[in-house]
Amino acid sequence: QVQFVESGGGLVQPGGSLRLSCAASGSSSSIYAMGWYRQAPGKQRELVATITSGGNTNYVDSVKGRFTISRDNAKNTVYLQMNSLKPEDTAVYSCMIVVPKGTYWGHGTQVTVSS
Repeated sequence: QVQFVESGGGLVQPGGSLRLSCAASGSSSSIYAMGWYRQAPGKQRELVATITSGGNTNYVDSVKGRFTISRDNAKNTVYLQMNSLKPEDTAVYSCMIVVPKGTYWGHGTQVTVSS
């Protein structure tokens, strides 16, 4: 059973920064890719960023230049550094991993950007 420990969410003012982290455990297989989704109230879930085991990254256009995804393969942990946050970044952020058996998601952590 894959389990996640997500942390780092909270309330921040516009222009501020947060760093999310997610540690995955319980997978006996190699993790191909890790990433972060977000879902705002009334909106569809959106893939924010991904990173492969080799370090290749992809971002949704709306966060390019502001968010940085990274991972620690030895710890099965993925991070999301979020800078210059905007109110429209407000959402529940969930991490995900891709392993040979499929894709798994965490429960998420709330990020609220508001003055």
